This record gives sequence, structure tokens and C-alpha cells, in this order.
Amino acid sequence: MTIDAPLDARPAAVPTAPVNSLLTSPILSTLLKLSLPNAIAMFGTALVAVAETSYIGRLGTEPLAGIALVFPFVMLTQMMSAGAMGGGVSSAVSRALGAGNRDRAATLALHAAMIGACAGLFFTVMMLAFGRTFYALLGGSGGVIEQAAQYSQVLFSGAIAIWLVNTLASVVRGTGDMRIPSVTLIGTAIIQVAVGGGLGLGLFGLPMLGMRGVAAGQLTAFTLGAMFLAWYLASGRSRLQLNFAAFKFQRDMFVDILKVGALSCVSPLQTVLTVLVFTKILASFGTETLAGYGMGSRLEFLLTPIAFAFGVASVPMVGMAIGAGLVARARQVAWTASAAAGLTVGLIGLVVAIWPGLWVSLFTSDPGVTAAAYSYFALAGPAFGFFGIGACLYFSSQGAAKVGGPVLAGTARLLLVGIGGWWLASSGAPAWTLFALVAAAMVTYGLGTAISVRVTRWGK
Repeated sequence: MTIDAPLDARPAAVPTAPVNSLLTSPILSTLLKLSLPNAIAMFGTALVAVAETSYIGRLGTEPLAGIALVFPFVMLTQMMSAGAMGGGVSSAVSRALGAGNRDRAATLALHAAMIGACAGLFFTVMMLAFGRTFYALLGGSGGVIEQAAQYSQVLFSGAIAIWLVNTLASVVRGTGDMRIPSVTLIGTAIIQVAVGGGLGLGLFGLPMLGMRGVAAGQLTAFTLGAMFLAWYLASGRSRLQLNFAAFKFQRDMFVDILKVGALSCVSPLQTVLTVLVFTKILASFGTETLAGYGMGSRLEFLLTPIAFAFGVASVPMVGMAIGAGLVARARQVAWTASAAAGLTVGLIGLVVAIWPGLWVSLFTSDPGVTAAAYSYFALAGPAFGFFGIGACLYFSSQGAAKVGGPVLAGTARLLLVGIGGWWLASSGAPAWTLFALVAAAMVTYGLGTAISVRVTRWGK
């Protein structure tokens, strides 16, 4: 009779057919190499949001207010398709490749495309049927809702394209190739700005379509991006050779993707709810306090790509290591990536905590708004690093197909902000206590995620 040793203590299995150097290369340098293309692509995407807001502002106040109503749903679509379900796709593909099973990885890719198409169709039906109702619940009315509806009706009519771009990009990332998805997203961003600005404002001799034109730019860009990635995977140029002729529906393929991706979709819902709940609470403290928080949340939005870049880079490295039985290496990748993300984001947080004017002066000189923003950064800035750690470990956990702990940590953050914020607001506490609550919620999220990864058993 033999007694199995604990999984993390077993000798590392030697893969029979390593797909690439991700199973053997130095961890930190490989993470940095894989993270850079992702960071560039994500910063490009963030700048598109800034550019789009800029030319929507030229259309008037109502369009600007309308896009604010649509933005949470656009972000939810992107975060679910790219980070949540996309992480499930990358995880399944990389684990199959780590185990040396290329045929399974290729079949998973086709099942992932079907999941993406179905999810995109769901968003289309939901937003076309209930979009106006959602915008009214967020406080929109009259012309603002009309402008929001014009944008969302065009954009979400092609939500399948958004989901397919992010799903197929996740398939390619699962093979360890970060370059092609990043180039695709950068190209998509350039097309979106050019076409959206042209059709929205009537530039370059194009008709001026207003909000419909702006949305048409994004829809056009993602449709072309989806077509390119589909061609890239089907042409045999990728690290996967898709075999359409031998394809068969297999239930376990859907399960392998959804057991990570479906649960991961809870995380972006929590993120959006956290922002909406906290914004609603802060609104009662006045315009200056709300605007000061807006300065901080805008920086957080631009820092998120850093955590995303390290986290997404860790998914194929962790997944392939798990698939090959190299559990100790998988954990080392996760801790290294989270440390890099935490240090980078945390350093920026400390800088703005000490010198908040470096950021705030770019947007406002109003004394009341400036004072609120300074207070926010002084309290929340030092906690930014914990957010970077939690967000990165969330992705690493996807690679290991063990995402339950990080999702629960996100739940704790949401409850702390919601319940704590309501109690502080109802008890007449000053605004700075709410900013301190944000910091506490970030620390809770980061430490909670780290503890869950530490105690969760990885591997089969």
C-alpha cells in the first residue's frame, strides 16, 4: 500500500512535451516580458475612453451625461469578456497545453468561441430590451436617456463582436502569446477613435451621426478585430492548430471553461456595484466631495491596467505549470506577479499620497475639490498596492482554476464599502472617514485574496 504525499510536496512532474519556455524560463523576467504588451494595450484602451469622452463633450451636455449612464454597462461587458470569462478561457487552454494535450486545447478554443457568441447575444437582448429602464434607475431622464439609448442601441446590437474579440484574444493569450492580442487591441483602439470621431462629429466629410456615430466607431473596430483574430486562429499561424472537421460538442469542455469563467464573472459585478454604491453614498456629501473622489477614481482606472497586465501574464504561466504538475512553480509565479503588481501600483499610490498635486492639478484648481482630492489620496493612496496584489492574484487563481477565494475577498470589499459607507453617512461622519473606508476596503481585498491563495490547495 502506498500513501500519497500532499500535492504541493510531491516531486515536480516533468512534462512530456513542453509547448514553450513558459514551463522552464526564469519567472520574473518572463512575467515582465509578457506583461509589457498587455500594459501597452490596456493603457491604449484607457486613453480611448478619454478621447471618446472628449469628442462626446463637443456634442453637448446631454450626450456627455448620457455616456456616463452607459459607461458602467460598457465596462461590465469588457471586464466580463476580457478579465472574467476571458481568464477562464486562458486558464483552460494553458492547462491543456501544459499537460501536452494540444488537441484538447484546440477544441477548447472552439467551445470558447461559442460561449463568447452566446454571452454577446445575451448582452444584446438585455440592453436592447431593458437599456432605458437601467438608465432611468441610475437617475437619467428626458434627453439624457435618449442620448444614452442612441449610443447603447448601436453598440450593444453588436455585443457579440466585443465578446468574440476578448474571447479569442484570451485563447491566444492562453498559448503564451501576448503580442498578437495586444496588437489587435491597439489596432482596434485606433480604428475606434478614428471612425467614432469621424462619424460622431462629421469629420473627414463623413455624415454627423452624433452618439450613434460614436458607438458605430466602437462597433466597427471590434467587428474588424474579431474577424482578424478568427482568421489568425483558423489560418494555422497561431500556436494552436484548429481542426474544424473533427469538431464535436463536448460537455466537459464547456465545464472546464465555465467552472472558472462563470464564477469569475461575479468579480466585475462586485467591482461595478462597489463603485455605484460608493458614488451614491458620496453624492450626499456635496458636489465638491464627489468631484474630489472622481479625481481619485480616475487615477485608479488608469492604474488598473498595471495589475491587469501582470495578472493576465501570469495566467498561462500558472495554467501550464498546473497542467504539467508543477504546482510549486505555479505558486511561485502567482506570488512573483502579485509582488510586482503590488509594488508598482503601491509606489504610484505613495507618490500621489505625498504629492497629490502632481495629479489633481491636471484637472482642477477649485479649492473645495482640491481639498477633497488631497484628503482622498492621503488616506487611500497608501492602500493602492493592496488593490494591485488582490487584482493580480485573482488572475493567477484563474490559471489554477481556483478562483473562489478571490471572489469572496471581493464580496468582503463590497460589503465593507456598502454597509460601512451607509453607517458613516447616516451617522453624520465627515467625508474623510469615507475615504479611509476606501483604503480599508482595498487592504481587506488584497489581504483576503492573498490569504485565500495561501490556504487553497492547487492542482488536481
